[in-house]
Amino acid sequence: MPGYSSALIVGTGPGLSASLARLFTREGMRVALAARNTDKLAALAAETKAATFACDATDAAQVSKLFQDVERANSAPDVVVYNASARARGSVAELAPADVQRAIQISAFGGFLVSQEAAKRMLPKGHGAILLTGASASVKGYPLSAPFAMGKFALRGLAQSMARELAPKGIHVAHFVIDGGIRSTTRVDPANNPDSLLDPDAIATSYLHVLRQPRSAWTWEVELRPWVETF
Repeated sequence: MPGYSSALIVGTGPGLSASLARLFTREGMRVALAARNTDKLAALAAETKAATFACDATDAAQVSKLFQDVERANSAPDVVVYNASARARGSVAELAPADVQRAIQISAFGGFLVSQEAAKRMLPKGHGAILLTGASASVKGYPLSAPFAMGKFALRGLAQSMARELAPKGIHVAHFVIDGGIRSTTRVDPANNPDSLLDPDAIATSYLHVLRQPRSAWTWEVELRPWVETF
């Protein structure tokens, strides 16, 4: 794709990340995939010819090593996508603090660590894109889901601050509010409510549209939801 030649997707799974990997590959980009468990990425890596890397995104040393390893294998990525997140469901009065801490670390602190390493490499070039995946919980807290909202609110704040800091320096930062469930092989639209889940391939297309935006009209945030979703 003109302007971008390599991408790193952190927090890769079988849904949106897989759709992004396939789309970026079709667009001619070299793709690197990172996850705590890379065994689950074997089929996707074979399909897209992507390189895979094991990484816990909440560990600064591992994130630093991830970028070094990706540089050696693929060159420094000029598109970095952060898709990792975690939930800890339960009543505020009953949640285990360690579970809450871990959820926030994965959803938000990992996003900071990955974005920081990406920015270090993009700033000298004055070019790159950092794309962060949010959720309904980025803008609206739900009962029994405070840790997820806390992490996603923080990730959105990170995106907004980085966009204001880095966009004038040539780095496109964008945050995507995925307002609804994402369709998968194990999660299908109920018969009585068709089109109620987002198609991951359609979401990926919106990420690509953002990457293609002229810098005279960049957006920092996009909300995506099924047409039947209430909001």
